[in-house]
Amino acid sequence: MTNPTTGDNLARLRRAAKLTQEQLAERAALSVETVRKLEQNKPGSARLETLHAFARALSVPTTVLIGDASEAAARDEPDHRPLSLAEIRRAVAPVHGLTGAVLAAPVGDPPPVDTLRTRLRAADRAYQANDYATALTALPPLLLDVRAAVDLADGDDEPAAYALLARTLHLTGNLLIQLRAGDLAQTALTDALTAARRCGDQVVAATVIQGLCWLLMRQGRLAEAAQLGVSTADHVEPRFSRATPGELAAWGWLLMGAAAAHARDNRPDDAAELVDAAAAAAVRIGERDPGGEHLMMVGGFNAGRVQMARVEAAAVAGDPGRVLTLAEVVPPGPTPVGSSWQRHRLDVAWAYAARRQFVESETILTDLGRLAPAWLRHQRYARDIVQTIDEGRRRAMTDDLAALADLVGYRN
Repeated sequence: MTNPTTGDNLARLRRAAKLTQEQLAERAALSVETVRKLEQNKPGSARLETLHAFARALSVPTTVLIGDASEAAARDEPDHRPLSLAEIRRAVAPVHGLTGAVLAAPVGDPPPVDTLRTRLRAADRAYQANDYATALTALPPLLLDVRAAVDLADGDDEPAAYALLARTLHLTGNLLIQLRAGDLAQTALTDALTAARRCGDQVVAATVIQGLCWLLMRQGRLAEAAQLGVSTADHVEPRFSRATPGELAAWGWLLMGAAAAHARDNRPDDAAELVDAAAAAAVRIGERDPGGEHLMMVGGFNAGRVQMARVEAAAVAGDPGRVLTLAEVVPPGPTPVGSSWQRHRLDVAWAYAARRQFVESETILTDLGRLAPAWLRHQRYARDIVQTIDEGRRRAMTDDLAALADLVGYRN
């Protein structure tokens, strides 16, 4: 007996609710063709955002809709992937010989740890600036050198070496998530967590867990993402009276990751509660810089980023008016974590498009296309917004919209 697919689950729950396909489509604010394609298990129809819309319409958690996707995997449905992953694959999942030695390992001693830290900061700056080609070039040799440094470290040098390995693998995992190489990202982040445990730094470990939460959401594993974020946050919850900014920020990021998973699983009250707790951490940090050596996620946590999480939850809930109201008090960007700001602007663009304010939506997308073309190319969310604008306009595409459609891979 085969496992039910997502389309099978949707059809079953729709019939239990005594709804026709047309009625469900109307409730979910989607086309009836989307319902039909999904229930017929046609390729490309089981997007997470689409499932969340159906979950809201049926008053069920999104996760109960998600079914077996082996057929889609067998079809190898294509993603736009302009950058080669061959070198980073060798560094993340190196081949070991019979003796345990790594094939194609660096020859000679690795550079000093301080030099490796400098190279990691440079790769992180490239990633945050959406220069994925540079980051993808820099990370494989860096990761091989850091692994070699770990192998040589002993005694008091081991914690610092393992912390550096954890951060390097974390950045690598984040980049691979952006490039939609989920399985390889999971390998990188799992190894990053192992290294973080070896270094004994809870802030490093907590930021890696946040990366894993993000990956789980991308995989549609919403309940697991929320559980992982909440349980880790409970474990590392700082004492506000004496916590460092880094500890508070790492905790806040975990809460916001869990909140994002709850929002997508149609649990808005749970999401709001977690975001409120994260806001308290941001207030406690105040003007202090939580970044320092931890790079990436920790340095981008502040009250403005928490407000973006509120905007995101409103967008996931399908409330464009609330998105635009909440977005009014988000500080102007870009922010240190570039992808966070860019995702926020997509939420605002979605809200304008949903209210048929297509000029405003197109303006935001055009700005993102100029600022972060490599990032935008990988955003299916952007493709959906372009489709909404195209289908809602009565006139032919403008040149700017046509260029955006080409960038994000939308074909009308």
